[in-house]
Amino acid sequence: MMESFIHPTALVDTSARLGAGVHIAAYAIIGAQVELGDGCRVGHHAIIEGPSKIGPRNEFFAHVAIGFKTQDLKYRGEPTYLEIGEGNVFREFATVHRGTAPGEKTVIGDGNLFLAYSHIAHNCVIGNKTIFSNAATLAGHVTVGDWAVVSGLSAVHQFCRIGAHSIIGGCAKIVQDVPPYLIVDGNPAQLRGVNQVGLERRGFSEAQIKALRRAYRVLSDRSLNFAQAVEKIGASEDAADPHVQALTEFLTSTERGVIRPEASSE
Repeated sequence: MMESFIHPTALVDTSARLGAGVHIAAYAIIGAQVELGDGCRVGHHAIIEGPSKIGPRNEFFAHVAIGFKTQDLKYRGEPTYLEIGEGNVFREFATVHRGTAPGEKTVIGDGNLFLAYSHIAHNCVIGNKTIFSNAATLAGHVTVGDWAVVSGLSAVHQFCRIGAHSIIGGCAKIVQDVPPYLIVDGNPAQLRGVNQVGLERRGFSEAQIKALRRAYRVLSDRSLNFAQAVEKIGASEDAADPHVQALTEFLTSTERGVIRPEASSE
């Protein structure tokens, strides 16, 4: 059985529920209706507010602000929630807010890394194994797929989707959806190519990567409008590849529109 430690200067609300082996450092504050899973570590001067349900083995570094009420001006004080999975790391001064409307949630999955000053706004849904570099910022209602990387000082507009295995370059401005498997960079942001290095590191085969590169070339073809490009990808010889299928489904389900390349570059 893991032994818990709570520093004498830490403040823990009587309604908070702490799992086994929780470590809470000096001057940290655990607010009302916070549930901390087994093995969580909370650094000095960190603040976690509720209602928040936090799974096991999460690590919160100094001065994080987790589970605070939304900054959305529509919020009227109703109960909203934050749910965090297991094995996430929140570095110094990272901030995560709860949902806005009654009963709504901000949801974070497992194994994510949030570097210093990164911000996750209300109603965001984050998958697994993502990385948010320093000062990466999400507005409200953003969805981020597994293994995505959001680089430092980049900003994502509300209601955008960030596809799985994608990378957003540093200082990028994102106002439309970022397709999975691809790289986006710049201000205004443009697609730059397939995330080949990342896909290779995650075990994608050469054939799968080539199929995604061919799909990207179609998406880059400015002689086609967006609907024509999606139709051509869906009718191609690669359409049966599961990753090309995932890309096509993402493209066809967009509501804000999808960032496209300036011109063919693959």
